[in-house]
Amino acid sequence: LKAQGIGVIFEKENINTLTESSEFLITLFSGFAQAESESISKNISWGIRKSMESGNTHIRLLGYRKGPDGQTEIDPEGAKTVRRIYRRYLEGASLGDIKDELETDGVPSSSGTAVWHHTTIRSILRNEKYMGDALLQKSYVNDCIKKTVRRNKGERPMYYVENHHEAIIPRELFQRVQEEMTRRGSKRKVMQKSAKTEQGKYSGKYALSELLVCGECGSPYRRCTWARNGKKRIVWRCVSRLEFGKKFCHYSPHDGRNATAERHP
Repeated sequence: LKAQGIGVIFEKENINTLTESSEFLITLFSGFAQAESESISKNISWGIRKSMESGNTHIRLLGYRKGPDGQTEIDPEGAKTVRRIYRRYLEGASLGDIKDELETDGVPSSSGTAVWHHTTIRSILRNEKYMGDALLQKSYVNDCIKKTVRRNKGERPMYYVENHHEAIIPRELFQRVQEEMTRRGSKRKVMQKSAKTEQGKYSGKYALSELLVCGECGSPYRRCTWARNGKKRIVWRCVSRLEFGKKFCHYSPHDGRNATAERHP
């Protein structure tokens, strides 16, 4: 504003930003204001840390709400959505499948809209609060002036409280989901020619996806479409046999009749 020749007048302090004598006063008052903000921020942070140490914190998540007594309680509608997400994931659905199903049914997210994101669903599946525990101070405000929020990677103490509140997801079921997420995330590369990453990519598009395994070489089976004489036929084929022929898998059938089904939890 000053560069454009526009002055700001502070009536209480009798300061006009266009005068040279006012620059010193503005700097002085700004320094006092910043010091006061930093002092208040430190006091608030201290109070929050003490509250976390004692395990006193409110849960603001889909499936929970603040009860009449001020304590955290389960929200039946939100809890129903959370249980659905966990159930569908263990049934083999991918994050994309769950997202599409929720949006198709118009199920509201924590923001109240019917728009879901993969990161939101993954966060729900990873959040220990749904089994009743609470890991506190996962993030922190680094600067009280800029209000920059950073993920806590060890810069601040973290507090883990078991049985902090009523659980929506049983502990055993939560652990099964974590194991399944780890299994999908550590998938080995199965398509040497076309895989985008070394871990490959999980797919839950079809009922037999991730369940059929070659009895000879142990490679997964892939769903393919055969076309002959104008007729199409759906078959399941060994990935190694499909990609490399008989080099690594000599006797695996093309139609998948001898494949073994592995059912994961």
